[in-house]
Amino acid sequence: MSTTLSINPMSFSPMPIRRLWGSHRVNCTSGVIHHKKQLFCIAPHRGRAFSSTRRNAASRSIDILPPRRNFHLRETPAHELLCLEWSQPPRNLLLIKKDCSENTTEALKEFSKHVDSTYPGLNIIIESKVSSEIGHELALDHFTSSDSADLPRKYDDKVDLVVTFGGDGTILHAASQFAASSEVPPILSFSMGTLGFLSEWKFAEYKRAFREVYMSGAASERHAVIQGSSSKESSSQSDCTGWSSVRGKSMGPTRGARVLVRQRLKVGIFDAKGNRLSTNGDAAHDAHAMNEVILHRGRDPHLAIVDVYVGGRFLTEAVADGMIISTPTGSTAYSLSAGGSIIHPLVPSLLLTPICARSLSFRPLILPATTPISLKLSEKNRGREVEVSIDGIRRKDGIGVGAEVRVSAEDIKSEGDGFVGGIPCIMRRISGGTESDDGWVGGLNGLLKFNYPFGEEM
Repeated sequence: MSTTLSINPMSFSPMPIRRLWGSHRVNCTSGVIHHKKQLFCIAPHRGRAFSSTRRNAASRSIDILPPRRNFHLRETPAHELLCLEWSQPPRNLLLIKKDCSENTTEALKEFSKHVDSTYPGLNIIIESKVSSEIGHELALDHFTSSDSADLPRKYDDKVDLVVTFGGDGTILHAASQFAASSEVPPILSFSMGTLGFLSEWKFAEYKRAFREVYMSGAASERHAVIQGSSSKESSSQSDCTGWSSVRGKSMGPTRGARVLVRQRLKVGIFDAKGNRLSTNGDAAHDAHAMNEVILHRGRDPHLAIVDVYVGGRFLTEAVADGMIISTPTGSTAYSLSAGGSIIHPLVPSLLLTPICARSLSFRPLILPATTPISLKLSEKNRGREVEVSIDGIRRKDGIGVGAEVRVSAEDIKSEGDGFVGGIPCIMRRISGGTESDDGWVGGLNGLLKFNYPFGEEM
């Protein structure tokens, strides 16, 4: 006895037929499926054929993402930089691009497409304004949040890794999203801006760069599986082997991503009575700054008069357009334009720089990172109010006479088997350079044209 089944051979692509009828011999031209004992005769079917049209990428809430994963920064012998080690592969990537730039837009789309096709299980987070502009053009679903007030906390809870496409300003913007957090996720930055002194990687290297970051720590994971160790985040061996789905990407135990931890400032603002004032929207905690905090006279025509205290002791009365307290990273920014010194980012220190001081003898000072600095608006101040900005973000309201800005360096300390504090920035390995080469010297010569001879073409 034979059985017949009617379908249209043109309504099915060869691949689906092979998947459904893998144990049979199929003649896709005649529509006949041969079996040892039965013959399936396929008659025409007038249904719609399968379509390969790609659906539009959807925007989903960041709230449904899993929590962020831990990472460790390990010291390596004879290396000045630290080695990044993930406890498990990162899952949630925050992509931040430079505004009003077609190049960075295309770079973000290309990068997300590569991540989607090569690294399964990763989640892409983008800012809400970027989602509304190009979200439908991305190759995969993405996550975002329209709640700007609670966004820093959500980023702190969810983001494993930050990737920036732009210049130094884009990195500052990314760091400002974690200004209230003591633990900043690693930042991988691609130089696509005007200067790019802080950005280590060229976008053409994005596949290599992300592979180094993603696989950093994979060797440690294998050792953990062999030794039978367990982690708080995993309850089974399959959780510990998340890198196994990415074949051929392991770089070996000595090829982990190198990290430079950039120092931050802790900034608190207080009124004349000692009450804490809000710091860019947060009245309960100190803010953190990657570059600098600035007191400036703003639109007032009179010079600001500021009492400067170092380590709790009165230092001087500054009469100037303003004052800058910067980190070593910020020493190549506004402070440099105001005549401040250039400090290597591995030197823990604070830089105090006057802006257009009235006295020619008022020179910039480099102080230990353990020394707190206070700037208090003097009763002699004729303008009665000055402006305060933190990493280029101006405080909505100025501060009046008697108000005080207290600044100290954030502690970067060893805790457990890693480090806490600062901003971990992924550094590029330089061909022909030493393992401890952080690219800072090349940046001075190539970008800032340090001590460039007069009369020679640049």
